[in-house]
Amino acid sequence: MTEQPTSYERPQGVDPTDPRGALLRSQAPAPGSTALPSPAAQARTPDGMPGTTSPGSPAPYGKGGNGVKGGKGNKGGKGSMGKDPAASGPEHAQPAADETMAAPPGRAQPGVEEHRPRPAPESIPLQPGAEARPERGPDGQERRSGQVPAPGRPTPMRRDGDRLRFVGAATRRIARGLDLDEIVMGLCRATVPTFSDAILVYLRDPLPVGDERPAADRVVLRLRRTDRIPEERDPEIGFALLSVPPQEAPEVSELSAAVAELCEVRPGGALAEVLRGVRPVFADTPAARAALPELIGEDSQLVVPDDQRAILAPLRGRRRVIGAAVFVRRPDRIPFENDDLLVAAQLATHSALGIDKAVLYDREAYIADELQRTMLPETLPRPTGVRLASRYLPAAETARVGGDWYDAIPLPGSRVALVVGDVMGHSMTSAAIMGQLRTTAQTLAGLDLPPQEVLHHLDEQAQRLGTDRMATCLYAVYDPVSHRITIANAGHPPPVLLHLGGRAEVLRVPPGAPIGVGGVDFEAVELDAPAGATLLLYTDGLVESRLRDVATGIEQLREKLAATAQLTGPDHPPPLEALCDEVLDMLGPGDRDDDIALLAARFDGIAPSDVAYWFLEPEDAAPGKARRLARRALDRWGMEELTDSVELLVSEVVTNAVRYASRPVTLRLLRTDVLRCEVGDDVPQLPRLRQARATDEGGRGLFLVNRLARRWGATRLSTGKVVWFELNRG
Repeated sequence: MTEQPTSYERPQGVDPTDPRGALLRSQAPAPGSTALPSPAAQARTPDGMPGTTSPGSPAPYGKGGNGVKGGKGNKGGKGSMGKDPAASGPEHAQPAADETMAAPPGRAQPGVEEHRPRPAPESIPLQPGAEARPERGPDGQERRSGQVPAPGRPTPMRRDGDRLRFVGAATRRIARGLDLDEIVMGLCRATVPTFSDAILVYLRDPLPVGDERPAADRVVLRLRRTDRIPEERDPEIGFALLSVPPQEAPEVSELSAAVAELCEVRPGGALAEVLRGVRPVFADTPAARAALPELIGEDSQLVVPDDQRAILAPLRGRRRVIGAAVFVRRPDRIPFENDDLLVAAQLATHSALGIDKAVLYDREAYIADELQRTMLPETLPRPTGVRLASRYLPAAETARVGGDWYDAIPLPGSRVALVVGDVMGHSMTSAAIMGQLRTTAQTLAGLDLPPQEVLHHLDEQAQRLGTDRMATCLYAVYDPVSHRITIANAGHPPPVLLHLGGRAEVLRVPPGAPIGVGGVDFEAVELDAPAGATLLLYTDGLVESRLRDVATGIEQLREKLAATAQLTGPDHPPPLEALCDEVLDMLGPGDRDDDIALLAARFDGIAPSDVAYWFLEPEDAAPGKARRLARRALDRWGMEELTDSVELLVSEVVTNAVRYASRPVTLRLLRTDVLRCEVGDDVPQLPRLRQARATDEGGRGLFLVNRLARRWGATRLSTGKVVWFELNRG
């Protein structure tokens, strides 16, 4: 039976930047185990076969080597390094061989497979000057002093392979960061303690973005992050030799407290010259010796070694220098070498490029947020007879821009248009198309077109924007006087109406084709909108995901609304804001596949007793009749104090209407929180406010309305126009 040799391969998945895997510690071998031979301790015979080099070192063949175990050796025989039976246990333990079974050096045992020892792993760098260090025993103690080295002492890299592996692992760790803090932290964690014992990272304040030219010519560096080896890793020496003088160490516990937070780079100064040179420099160079005090502060308590134990590395992005990094080693550690300047340059370059990308990403996210915020209404209006609430949730933090939108547009006659739509896609293009469609919908609503006509014009606008511009939209008009709502749909999920008693109903609205298809007609339906009911308009992101289809999501939404209404009782509808929050709580962890736009409207309506409506023939007696009708309505409502003002303003507006109208003029008074008067005629031209001359007999009607009314306006309708004004109730 042949015993397999002990493998010298390093474990897979070890990160060279991990302090637990990168630090070399002087570890004593476990009792009964055999110490691994180092390459320096091995010698070769003239024919190239490994042999014994010195007493006390294990021989690959012979006593204690990788040979053949037989007879009593397989039964727990004695090994060469001790008499512990555990040495011949598991297969990965150091093999023990009988002295009589060993082959002579340079020749394998006949009939036995030859096993050559594998070289020591290259991932473990040799400590420079190791040949000059005191010899240590199996227990890790020096043979002369008997002291054990302090744990956590990093071993510098001496070979090119070590540096390449370190740079590769460090750059991968830096590249994993997405934002600025993660990248800077990755730089600090990758270098301390493998490459240096402490690091200081300075960045420009503010950081320039892309090709933008800084607003000010002065360059200010701010200390962004520091990192160091904690004191508990070296209790004998401590951190005082690196950070502050020993007598001041108790007062300063953090490295950032020992240096200046801000540094202004003086033009033509030593620090400016080093940053302009881009390449890292040792602290013992004249330029760095003058630049370091300017960077960390003239009064800084930090003691930076003045030899090759500190490196000042500028951080240069794509266009300009954006900061600097200082790598420091303790006095008890060997200084940096010339090849370490190349390592510092690679770390600085990758960190600076990552910081540039992070700043650009933050700017793009900021632009996306601002674009989305400006595309959606900042505040909702407060029309008469209806209360509104809304919510908007992006699909994810990394895709904050989408094509979902909602809107509430006041219309003539105290009506309000409720709009919700969804442009396909999640990009800046989708948001831009959404903004154009929303603007078009607002313009069409101002013309007081029927809902089906609004969708028809939106469809034409989408086709003008491009052949692949698709969107869904639902357009509804609520009239608080008639308590009716007119709805037209273009491929959008149907709305849900929550009645006052707690019953939730999915409204049967013709689905229609999406906007952008072209060549289709849209159909509108008129439904009852009782007082106290709540209409919920939403986009498909609320009811559709990878885990459920649209029909299932709509049914879950209906059940959620009904369950929420039961909490407040049959006579009290749930508050709108709380209702919106409850609706969004129905979303599970995997339900956020799309943007979500939500618009809730509570229908209060206007009671018939608060409405007065008349038709007036376009004749000279119409203004006088309008004054008498208005006076009677005010007396019935107990608003006699507004009689004089209302009679004057109604007379002026009706006079202007009957002068050009060919059909009966309408007069309507609405009593809500204000008194609203509306006069409609069949003339589409809107009146304009102008300053009348002293010799003019007319032209002062709108001037009086502008001075006495709380606010006033004129709206063009498909059949004419409406001029309205409002007065505050006493």
